[in-house]
Amino acid sequence: MIEMDSTYDPKKYEKKWYDYCVQHGLFHAPVDSKKTPYTILMPPPNVTSQLHMGHGLGYSIQDLLSRWQRMKGQNVCWLPGTDHAGIATQMMVEKDLEKEGTTRREMGREKFFKRLEGWKDKFGGIIIDQFKTMGFSCDWERLAYTMDPKLSEAVRHVFVELFNEGLIYRGERLVNWDTVLQTAISDDEVESKEVQGILYFYRYPVDGTDEQIPIATTRPETMLGDTAVAVNADDERYKHLIGKMVRLPFTNRLIPIIADDYVKSEFGTGAVKITPAHDPNDFEIGKRHNLPFINVMTTTGAMLETLPAPFAGQDRFVARKEVIKQMKALNLFDEEKSYKTTVPHSERSKTVIEPRLSQQWFVKMQELAKPAADAARDDSLQFHPELWKKTYLYWLDNIQDWCISRQL
Repeated sequence: MIEMDSTYDPKKYEKKWYDYCVQHGLFHAPVDSKKTPYTILMPPPNVTSQLHMGHGLGYSIQDLLSRWQRMKGQNVCWLPGTDHAGIATQMMVEKDLEKEGTTRREMGREKFFKRLEGWKDKFGGIIIDQFKTMGFSCDWERLAYTMDPKLSEAVRHVFVELFNEGLIYRGERLVNWDTVLQTAISDDEVESKEVQGILYFYRYPVDGTDEQIPIATTRPETMLGDTAVAVNADDERYKHLIGKMVRLPFTNRLIPIIADDYVKSEFGTGAVKITPAHDPNDFEIGKRHNLPFINVMTTTGAMLETLPAPFAGQDRFVARKEVIKQMKALNLFDEEKSYKTTVPHSERSKTVIEPRLSQQWFVKMQELAKPAADAARDDSLQFHPELWKKTYLYWLDNIQDWCISRQL
């Protein structure tokens, strides 16, 4: 009689049988198979560090589906891989360099790139080992890394193809600017956080009159780039002011009072300062009314040196306090109120995002999103569970052009 161990020792058996499966091609999907194909493209984990519990859950579900379909006789191809992660990995490596008392700029591009490759080799290897330890039935003959030569070539090919089709363009638009990493980032790399902010109330003098128009804003430092004040055309308080000019404090510029349906009379004072170069909603209003676009900040989030003293060169948040201080000195400040709002933060550096007018490369998304949305609407594309279909369609129906360039 064979004596059995009193407890199960996974290390004793799992690696042995996992290696057996890999060596005998049990996870491999042959190209010429007559079986019905069933493919899962693994969302590649970032090589920033090791896998976490979220990865374990998501990939376990994919493994379950792969094994189930394999048992049903399908030709299952579960493609494994890792992602270079761009900004995220760069940040991790730069933190390492900081401990060594150096920076990527001091190191130079070539040496820094080699350092990145070393990081990828280390953590990419750890991740693959973790996959195998968890028993994932991936097709290891198709293991890929997002910066492999063939994949990089494919990216270049698609870029040129989309550019030739007019779907990729270079333009000056408002982007999500990370002042720490000093790069534009996509909407997917921005996380909105609910914070207890402050709503500041102050006034702008109406030129040629004794009147002043009250303003409410959470970002007074951007007033130096204001190019209009907007009100609702139906707001009786301000109808008589539409078309008049206000004199912008500190700059002495004259800017118009305009009417726009975007303005909600019941919010704040019902009059909104318009800074097209530093706010996405103001950007759209600026385009509608042909307003100037005035940038007031550097890539690091400091106020431009060309601005009036005492704001020139100050950090944006220091300038915020200085603007309020100076408005009080001019007797144009009224009050401040606590205000719960959502503020965009960089997913990578955690800093507050600064909307910034910048020359970047974009992909036109509406034309690309339509076939994907149509496939969901006619049920060519199935969702499990069904409730995610509504979320998917909301994303695609409200999609904006995708900023694909980075300053790394």
